[in-house]
Amino acid sequence: MRIAYDYQIFGWQKYGGISRYFFELADNIAQQTPHEVSIISPLHVNAYIHSASSRLQVRGCTVPQLRRTGRLYRAANQYLAAPMLARFSPDIVHETYYASTRRAPRRAKVVLTVFDMIHERFPESFRARDTTASEKAAAVARADHVICISENTRRDLIDILNVDPAKTSVAYLGFSLTQPAITTPVIAGRPYLLYVGSRGGYKNFDALLQAYAMRTDLQEAYDLLTFGGGAWLDAELERARALGIDERRLRHMQGDDSLLASLYRGASLFVYPSLYEGFGIPPLEAMSFGCPVVSGNASSLPEVVGDAAELFDPGSPSALLAAIERVLGDSAYRKALVERGHERTQLFSWKRCAEQTLGVYEKVLA
Repeated sequence: MRIAYDYQIFGWQKYGGISRYFFELADNIAQQTPHEVSIISPLHVNAYIHSASSRLQVRGCTVPQLRRTGRLYRAANQYLAAPMLARFSPDIVHETYYASTRRAPRRAKVVLTVFDMIHERFPESFRARDTTASEKAAAVARADHVICISENTRRDLIDILNVDPAKTSVAYLGFSLTQPAITTPVIAGRPYLLYVGSRGGYKNFDALLQAYAMRTDLQEAYDLLTFGGGAWLDAELERARALGIDERRLRHMQGDDSLLASLYRGASLFVYPSLYEGFGIPPLEAMSFGCPVVSGNASSLPEVVGDAAELFDPGSPSALLAAIERVLGDSAYRKALVERGHERTQLFSWKRCAEQTLGVYEKVLA
């Protein structure tokens, strides 16, 4: 079998979850099987592909990621990739994002991965000129098969775009935060609750602020630390002040995977209040570093965390506060969550993701 991954995500994303997924998928299939696997991206900015194994072919060259180069690279890749794909003559082309038109040679079967239906469920979270939803619908319609990263995403895809269930499969993600934690303490003094990622819209960060504000003794005992997603906005700080939160208890850090690993390891609790996730990798990352997890019970999250997290209704800040207090107030339960978390993470690996995806390729070609 000859398997090609197209240029879309590799020409656009230097780091990020989607490009990590496709790199790990391609590299694992290349290493585990005799199939010929190639990433065909004439111009690419992605950092992960520099660590590709010798079995994975990366066709193209690295170019700098500069301001306003995205459209230029996209146009150049569209023109340059066609003859490269034709020469490779793939049996499968796995498109790495949502394109309104076909890029694959005529004889190849096209597989697409849909990560979530957030644009369709929460359109207010995106700019009016965002075309992701329409391009996704077009890509789904022309694909020979669609992989979803959770059963919840698959159900949403079928319901919203009226897709034939027989055209869909589920292949769970792995997770890649395997960097060792920094050996020296990165947070001195007070214990903290940890939140990771962007904080706007469906991420439901305001529910965490409200819950944290409800108990002054919680603020006195624990800081609220956010990682990634940019520094606190003035509007977020103003909201916190309006809720009565002492700003000295709010902290933010930004950094690499080693720092994040250290923060997971040192946190008293990881809180994930999101209203919707296609999969939700951060809770698994937290579990892998022995951090107990409190998670919303919406969308795919119960499917991913199972019984290894304390679940709550993300629409209720008081339910979130109760979940936080239950975990922090019961050391035996906290220890049980940590143990279940370690067991839960064993169910998700890039090796297993590659095996499930390869099964889809074989089914499509049968």
